[in-house]
Amino acid sequence: MLSAYPELSQFLPCESPQAWVEWAIENQTLMLVDHAHCEKKAASTAMNLMYRYVDRDNLLHKMSRLAREELLHFEQVHKLMKGRGVDYVHLSASRYAEGLRKHIRTHEPARLVDILIIGAFVEARSCERFAVLAPHLDEELSKFYLSLLKSEARHFEDYLALAEEYSGEDISSRVQFFRELEHTLITEPDTEFRMHSGPPS
Repeated sequence: MLSAYPELSQFLPCESPQAWVEWAIENQTLMLVDHAHCEKKAASTAMNLMYRYVDRDNLLHKMSRLAREELLHFEQVHKLMKGRGVDYVHLSASRYAEGLRKHIRTHEPARLVDILIIGAFVEARSCERFAVLAPHLDEELSKFYLSLLKSEARHFEDYLALAEEYSGEDISSRVQFFRELEHTLITEPDTEFRMHSGPPS
């Protein structure tokens, strides 16, 4: 599935562990609930950036579009859940996002650049996980996840382009820093399944 998006394979440090894929297949109810939370958080992240960086025209344009799409995805996941009798309940956050965000620098524009780079990794990993899961899911869910690939791939590119635009310097070393961190978070074992967790411990 990812063959159509070589830029994702080049950007991400690794593929999802097979043990995580098998864990997801065994926990599809939890997968859908956490997926809904992920879409809502993605919309919230985009909106927070719009509120904080009101003078960045390109950011405002791209994040407004991204927030609308993420909220639509949330609605779509929620509809799927209702059709399957799955309740939308609170879940504790995975260590993935916090594991990335705790390394955000505090001065500007470095803070913004780090947030955008992290956004790129979150979106790219989501895209990769939809791709690896799709062949193992029922027809309705597989079709839905494949439909998300295109927009999620664009979101990752938007985040990365904005990071490059607002950094004022080369960001390759910073991207590599978060790439190595992301590799650790994706490959180290987790005790709870989440869309962005590592394999089971």
